[in-house]
Amino acid sequence: MTTNVTTVSFAQGTAPVGDTAVFEIFIKTTPERLWEAITDPAMRAKYSFGVETRSDWTTGSSYHARVPGGIDIAQGENLVVEPPRLLVQSFTALWSDDVKAQGTTRVTWEIEPVGDSCRLTVVHDQLPEEANAELYGGWPMILSGLKTLLETGQLLTTPGSLMHAQG
Repeated sequence: MTTNVTTVSFAQGTAPVGDTAVFEIFIKTTPERLWEAITDPAMRAKYSFGVETRSDWTTGSSYHARVPGGIDIAQGENLVVEPPRLLVQSFTALWSDDVKAQGTTRVTWEIEPVGDSCRLTVVHDQLPEEANAELYGGWPMILSGLKTLLETGQLLTTPGSLMHAQG
């Protein structure tokens, strides 16, 4: 049986379905440890191309993501904060004029325990028609890096990490 499925891919520049890109990954960890990895700036920087995301992580609060000593990456509002299960954020990309022009989108992090592991579903939606692939294309690399870090303690080499390591 062959299905005609297009993977959302940064490398291939393929787009999500409609205004929504959904990414699901299973990680051998606890919901609390996964929540910490998402909300701790130093830990997040390890799997997110050096980007630290800072906030007080309360509903209605703002967050700001930036490369220390570098450029602003994103900002937004924490729309729903329910540790350690759900984080819904508005997302305004700031790293280039092209992505700034895309406007505000939404990112939902949903953590569900599955035995001794967790299912992490990241939904990036409210994307504009023909959204710039830079908005959503990095998710597979970020989530793979998150999984590797939590399961092995090691950093994962991805095209994104190599690009940002080179400046």
